[in-house]
Amino acid sequence: MSRVRALWWQVSGSLWFVPALLVLAATLLAVGLVYLDDLYSFDLQERWPRVFGVGAEGSRALLSAIATTMLTVAGTMFSVTLAVLSLAASNYSPRVLRTFIGDRPTQGVLGVYVAVFAYCLVVLRTIRGGEEESFVPSLAVLGGIVLAFIAIGFLVYFIHHLAASIQASSILRRITAGTAEAIQDLFPEDLGEEVDETAQEAGATPQRGWAPVPSKESGYIVTVDSEGLLALAREEGRIVRMALAIGDFAVEGEPLAYLEGAAPASAKTRAALNRCYSLAAQRTIQQDAPFGMQEIVDVGLKALSPGINDQSTAVMCIDRLSELLVHLARRRIETPLRRNGEALRVIARGPTFAGLLSLAVRDLCEAGGGKPAVLRRLLDALQRVGAATSNAGRRRALVEEAARVAECAARTVQPPREREALLVEANRLSRELSALAPPEAPPAARRARS
Repeated sequence: MSRVRALWWQVSGSLWFVPALLVLAATLLAVGLVYLDDLYSFDLQERWPRVFGVGAEGSRALLSAIATTMLTVAGTMFSVTLAVLSLAASNYSPRVLRTFIGDRPTQGVLGVYVAVFAYCLVVLRTIRGGEEESFVPSLAVLGGIVLAFIAIGFLVYFIHHLAASIQASSILRRITAGTAEAIQDLFPEDLGEEVDETAQEAGATPQRGWAPVPSKESGYIVTVDSEGLLALAREEGRIVRMALAIGDFAVEGEPLAYLEGAAPASAKTRAALNRCYSLAAQRTIQQDAPFGMQEIVDVGLKALSPGINDQSTAVMCIDRLSELLVHLARRRIETPLRRNGEALRVIARGPTFAGLLSLAVRDLCEAGGGKPAVLRRLLDALQRVGAATSNAGRRRALVEEAARVAECAARTVQPPREREALLVEANRLSRELSALAPPEAPPAARRARS
């Protein structure tokens, strides 16, 4: 089932999927209108000659002009789209290309023009005149004119949408929305009562002998069938320990998972376990929330590179990351220990709050070294996330990241006043976060000054 979902995500997110559906719909519409015109003989030319009074030659010329124009405009729009993709890859990050390729409005506009072209071709094929028995599907010809005017409206919309979509704020909003949906799907429950995630992670790998199960192919893991793994473990009577998580790169012949015990897995078991994993050439965001956060981090790193030095875009990236971390801080992260009744069956691997927090802060903190505005916004983001959780383990992770920001400020910020202000802010934040955290969590400023 996971492979079916992965295939659906790959197909539905491709640039050709929506245009193909629209071409099919336009073809069926053309056939339907021609059939209605032939079946009921509306005689529209005689009833309304000023509207439908076009003969076979005139109808052919009209539809040919529409078809030629649609194909020309579609080619131009494809060229403009490719130019925008190249611009986005160079200015932001190659990872953001996925958001443009999967953009439904862009797919829809391109599909409209290709669909109108296909519609005109189908109707043109049915028009007869001259020595043949005359047949002009007036209703279908009128439909071509209506579709042409609709396509003109879509052209204006496409220009506006394209100009808005290449802005950093629009790109970050789309990535954030997709990542928030992934977080909602992966962690649907509120945190509720406090859970000691550190203890869960410490007990996630019992000390046992393990038999490796190699991967049959190479690629990024995009989906994992958790129910299938649990059923396999129950059938084998052995614990399955995942060696790789969603988003990791699997190498053919390297361990994909491990089975409890020294006995090697049978060929049937190896095949069944491999079927629980779906691999692709690149990561997807549907079950991989860290990938969405990594995309935002990449945009921020590109903005902070010496050749661009756009701190405003980096600050927007931090704001969007804080939005996702606030959502995550309110969610319960499932334990990696999966049981069937009382028996341990699967030891899973997946994202943790501390890992996602480090992903959001670590690289941006180093790239923002010497830039007080960026470091200050990181501290503001940590404070916002801290206000969303009272979990001791998560607050402990926030204190560690505040210490990272303080250390970076102490090393890189040159103006003494700015540096001292950042250290004071980091120290205050650490005290606030430590109020509900265990006392061993070290204050950020103490580590920064040591």
